[in-house]
Amino acid sequence: MKNILFFFVKLMAPVFFKKEYLKGKYFEDSKIGWRWVAHSLFKQKILGFNKSIPWPMNHTSTLSNWRNIDFHVDDLNNFQSPGCYFQNFSAKIILGKGCYIAPNVGLITTNHDLNDLDKHLEGKDIVLGKKCWIGMNAVLLPGVHLGDHTVVGAGSVVTKSFPQGRLVIAGNPAKIIKSIE
Repeated sequence: MKNILFFFVKLMAPVFFKKEYLKGKYFEDSKIGWRWVAHSLFKQKILGFNKSIPWPMNHTSTLSNWRNIDFHVDDLNNFQSPGCYFQNFSAKIILGKGCYIAPNVGLITTNHDLNDLDKHLEGKDIVLGKKCWIGMNAVLLPGVHLGDHTVVGAGSVVTKSFPQGRLVIAGNPAKIIKSIE
């Protein structure tokens, strides 16, 4: 029975998701990607959670504009973490290869105008270098750029960039805790 379901999921997946997102290490080296597809077929495409997104994504996460996010197909796991908020209406979110994003992380590219809360400020890109790790419940605010191998502690609020990389940052606002050798 499992083989029939697996075959059905592989057969139906390209009808609902773009083929370029149905490859990479989670599809070729394991079956976990196909499990994501199986869950997402029902929750995304039938129930309508994240319906327009062309790759499998956790139904409890939010992505404002899938066209404004860049990532490597091997990092599809970042869209399986529950409760994440990718707010990128007008600016980009760029995830370097090998990044890990924990549950309930917020990446926010624009903010309200303090003088008129009904208006938004111009968006600013968020850029994560290669092999960054964003801990659970962390928030990255507009314009943040993190260098390669930056670790953001759980619950941190990152208000400024740390482009040098190889750092552990944490706190509210986030500051350098230590360098990574």
